[in-house]
Amino acid sequence: MTVDIIQQIKDVHSREAAERPLARLASDIPSSYDAITTEWLTAILCKGIPEAKVTGFTLGAVDDGTSNRRHVRIEYNSAGKAAGLPPSIFCKAAQGLANRLILSNGGTLSEVTFYNLIRDKLNIDAPRALHAAYDRESLASIIVLNDLSTEVEFCSERTVVTKEMAQSQLSLLGKLHGTFYQSPRFEDDLSEVLTWQGRFRSLIARHSMEETCRNGFAAAEAVIPPRLFAKADQVWDATLKSIDRHDELPATLNHGDVHLKNWYIRQRPDMGLSDWQALNRGHWSRDLAYVVATSLSTEDRRNWEQELIRFYLDCQLAAGAPPVSFDTAWTNYRQQLFGALAFWTQTMAPTKNMPEMQPKETTLPFIRRLAHAIDDLDSLSAFE
Repeated sequence: MTVDIIQQIKDVHSREAAERPLARLASDIPSSYDAITTEWLTAILCKGIPEAKVTGFTLGAVDDGTSNRRHVRIEYNSAGKAAGLPPSIFCKAAQGLANRLILSNGGTLSEVTFYNLIRDKLNIDAPRALHAAYDRESLASIIVLNDLSTEVEFCSERTVVTKEMAQSQLSLLGKLHGTFYQSPRFEDDLSEVLTWQGRFRSLIARHSMEETCRNGFAAAEAVIPPRLFAKADQVWDATLKSIDRHDELPATLNHGDVHLKNWYIRQRPDMGLSDWQALNRGHWSRDLAYVVATSLSTEDRRNWEQELIRFYLDCQLAAGAPPVSFDTAWTNYRQQLFGALAFWTQTMAPTKNMPEMQPKETTLPFIRRLAHAIDDLDSLSAFE
């Protein structure tokens, strides 16, 4: 992102703060949750239903992280109630300045693209958007989803993932990756979805990622195996090599941020996947390494990872990807652990211009799991 674009985002955000515009039309993107009106909610929730109107709403608790999130309770007139319109919605937005800056790295556009152009083409368990919009000048966005909180169990770093649950995760990812393997749509309507390597290199340039990752690795010493911690000066170079590999490997569509908190349980062991703001074009091994290493306890990963990788390769093949040997997949898997670790060491020590993305009680367990995987598999030697 150039200095001019950064300044543009800051200028638009300052103007919004001064003018405090209200969202009334479906084409409006609320600059804050306080800008939402019953007219705007009617426009996006009641379209196609004559006479239906939103008559009131209540904002849920503030939930800010990488994005600005709120639950919203909705009240309708009799026509809206009779139509069975959703009584509660879940919104994700880029409203705060820090949020727009961190999500300007393709996050807002990528997730809106997923819901508007991709979601309906996939037979997977993922949320569906009632409305998704993005503004190219301000980089503000809003995504309105059905509230799944009463239907599913959202996972956390404490969720115990069984082998069957892990297979459900890999089945979903295999469908995603196999369906979009070297897709011609990457030259057409999905051309604006960032490549994984482009996204990561932008994070380095825009958000001092090398500094935050090195600082985060040092701050997480207590959960990193001593043998790996002693080689701390080699980890960033390995991270860059793992990113560079995507320039050489065939691309598919990746979720990009498949840590356990982005998964939910529909009915055990069936899993669904949310939070598509890190969507990217890249090699499937990014998602594979990330999900296996962060979802499973270290002991279970050690016992199941080779079996699970073979299972994943079968799922990807069934969805349209070409066959891949286990040895090739194993090398890719070992290499891509570094890019996943970088997401969490960055989260451990964000700069002052970045939002607090995750609490330490989430960050440290995921760093622990990823660091132990890197140490167990001697991933520093995977590029030789």
